[in-house]
Amino acid sequence: MAYEIESLVRKGVYKDLYEIATSPLIDWERLKDSTVMITGAGGFIGCHLTMALMVRNDLFDDNISIIAHVRNKERAYAKYGDMLKRFDLSLNVSDVTKFINATGMDFIIHAASQASNIQFENDPVGTIKANLSGTENVLELARANNATTLIVSSLKVYGALATGNDRIYESDIGVVDHTSYKNCYAIGKRASETLAASYAKQYGMSIKIARPSYIYGASSLEDDRVWAQFIANIVRKQDILLKSSGAPLRSFCYVTDTCTALLKIMLDGENATPYNIANPASDVTIRGFAKAACEVFPERDIHLSFANKEDEAEPVQDFTKTPEILDSGRLTQLGWQPRVDLHEGIRRAVGILEEDV
Repeated sequence: MAYEIESLVRKGVYKDLYEIATSPLIDWERLKDSTVMITGAGGFIGCHLTMALMVRNDLFDDNISIIAHVRNKERAYAKYGDMLKRFDLSLNVSDVTKFINATGMDFIIHAASQASNIQFENDPVGTIKANLSGTENVLELARANNATTLIVSSLKVYGALATGNDRIYESDIGVVDHTSYKNCYAIGKRASETLAASYAKQYGMSIKIARPSYIYGASSLEDDRVWAQFIANIVRKQDILLKSSGAPLRSFCYVTDTCTALLKIMLDGENATPYNIANPASDVTIRGFAKAACEVFPERDIHLSFANKEDEAEPVQDFTKTPEILDSGRLTQLGWQPRVDLHEGIRRAVGILEEDV
């Protein structure tokens, strides 16, 4: 095929895409000759899924047609470049909260959502609308096309929990202050799941729900998320400065494992049933992630320091508040298993970013 993905992306990126496209966990036969729409195809997860499906076509001639739905045409052209000359990729440009003009989809992956704290602060209306009217538009499109739909939700739907457990199960329901704009993302994701369950019940639709944990990988060096800042520090050969004790305990999952989980849930998950996505080998505090980033490249002599001396002592976990550790047992029962631990994931992310350095 002309414009094969391997020749158009960095070597490390292709390695990741190849891992997704050849995963034995996915029943690829069911995607063969299908049309898949991916909303949020300009984002971190959406872009990886889009390119991985094209790699699948390159390797196995699966004839998967991909409709990449994006909001910003110029950014999409910059991101995909010559990939847009391929026969299996078409761009669909519109705001997901508006009418989506598309037909013929067999599957829709709804991954369009603002996910940055800066966006939550500066555009809470746009953030919640992508998960309210945006999800409604996607589900109406799926209903018109009889398409299986995957709603990419978030661990933020759980809110504040105090279960006494050391992890979060899909049945847990915590407190979210619905009167605060700061919860535009969490409340929007909760509502999108309710919409999904409602459409599944009323119209008999095939709708799957995924709740990813903290997804990491080779993001932009300007990404404001804390894990991305640590990776940027390593690329820039800078010491990592923590402005707190780094006590929050979180589930992290590398982008390739997250993508295979999403595809697995879409194809094999139970209808209108949420699935946590987490890698138990990457459950770590913010402080632990920073330490791991330093440990992966000992030859760079990068150190972890603290802005406040009182934060230097190792924090004691307070399990009266449930940490953001997701139990992924429901997903592993489907046959999914993560492959990339934290150190390997950081190594890959840094390697990819340094291919341009």
